[in-house]
Amino acid sequence: MIQQNSLVEYGARRVIVTITAILCALLEIVDTTIVNVALTDMKGNLGTTLTEIGWVVTAYAVGNVIIVPMTSWLSQQFGRRNYFAASIMIFTVFSFLCGNATGIWELVAFRFCQGLGGGALLVTSQTIITESYPIEKRGMAQAIYGMGVIIGPTLGPPLGGYIVDHFSWPYIFYINIPIGIVATLLTLQFIKSPKFKEKTATRNIDFLGIILLAIAVGSLQYVLEKGHDGDWFNSNIITILSVVSIFGIFFFIWRELTYKNPIVALRVLKNGNLRIGTILSFILGFGLYGSTFIIPLYTQSTLGWTAEDAGLLFIPSGIATAFMMPIIGKLLERGVKQQYLVAGGLIIFFLYSLWGYKILTPDTPSEAFWWLLMFRGFGLSMLFIPITTLALSTLHGQHIGEGAAFTGMMRQLGGSFGVAVITTYIAQENMSHRVNLISHLDVSNPTVQNHISMMQHGFMAKGMTPDIALKSAYQALDFSVTKQAMVLSYMDVFLYIGVLFLICVPFVLLIKGNKGKKADLSSAMH
Repeated sequence: MIQQNSLVEYGARRVIVTITAILCALLEIVDTTIVNVALTDMKGNLGTTLTEIGWVVTAYAVGNVIIVPMTSWLSQQFGRRNYFAASIMIFTVFSFLCGNATGIWELVAFRFCQGLGGGALLVTSQTIITESYPIEKRGMAQAIYGMGVIIGPTLGPPLGGYIVDHFSWPYIFYINIPIGIVATLLTLQFIKSPKFKEKTATRNIDFLGIILLAIAVGSLQYVLEKGHDGDWFNSNIITILSVVSIFGIFFFIWRELTYKNPIVALRVLKNGNLRIGTILSFILGFGLYGSTFIIPLYTQSTLGWTAEDAGLLFIPSGIATAFMMPIIGKLLERGVKQQYLVAGGLIIFFLYSLWGYKILTPDTPSEAFWWLLMFRGFGLSMLFIPITTLALSTLHGQHIGEGAAFTGMMRQLGGSFGVAVITTYIAQENMSHRVNLISHLDVSNPTVQNHISMMQHGFMAKGMTPDIALKSAYQALDFSVTKQAMVLSYMDVFLYIGVLFLICVPFVLLIKGNKGKKADLSSAMH
């Protein structure tokens, strides 16, 4: 068993441990979004296609999602401090190699290895921070960790945009190196390892479970990341990997439920609160990463903003989240039920989505997004910590670490699923809205004819001949229709994301509480 009280820190040592864990969590999270704004520069520099450069994002996500469920087991095998330090070093070394890559597939391979190192940082950071605080301060510990997790995705786009505009794309990887070196040294000096039960003998290690997990989750992540690019089941590789992921998940579950020393303890999902918490973590990932994905896409593709301007837009949301996190932590410490906070966050996120649905136009001003994203920050702060504590609140001992791994994996998969669904839906709805709008444009209609005539005369005033001016007028009208169809598609996405969150509210309120006790994250995570 784990010594329960040996991991609690006090004074300056606790501050150092907290800073170390937050640094590592930010390294992992920022790297999931910082690359997005640099893909165009990478594509030009490495001479690749758009499909090939997309692998830079996909490879990292696949590495992440494979390693996260195994973090609890790996920490037991090697000791948490050693495993955590090794993960930081792997992440840092491959960050350097990513920056020095000279070919696309070399970069993709390094990104996959970087993802394997980074996957452990997020969940293990949560464990380290939680166990460094006494039980009565666990709500605040989760608030501190939550600030890093939710602010991280909002830091990536503006930071990446600034680096790409003022330096070059390799520096989005190089900035990890000094932080990684400092974090490694601090980890080796200050992080403690709990005393786990005896390690699994090499002959008893669940190698088949590891292989099945990598195949199942890796295939699923690829399908979610690349499904839209391959037109889903019209692509042979997407169809094959979908079948592989289904069978892989089936045999993985069978293996883990029947093997003596499973790599992932699926039996912990018998806990009702954890099952609900993993579902809510999936929905949180869908909303967090989905909204982080959709707004930069809208502002750049429809409003014509730069990558840096689109990234800077998320700073208000980060400020709101940072402001609210300690307040949420205090409310949890004082015994406010997690269900009420989660329900409140879901309602706020529904109102945020409805607000976004109302303000989207072909020329929405930046001020409108500023207040919208501030509101989003408030909602997310009410979701992350309460969902985590709710999921883990009725678990004990080592099961807490195993539960934390599930919630972390589901949040990652929820984000991937959200981006895949949103991308596909926008493409389909855009065509549908375009056809609908064109059907209402009757060229024999006097109003339409007057509008075209006015645009033609405007182009003629700029020196064009009548025939070229008329052609330009029709092109401008077509562009206007395309832009309006795109706006309507984004409006639909906002509305349906909001409805998804609203539907969850009654189910959250039906979850059993923790018998009136304050939120307590036990001190024995992985």
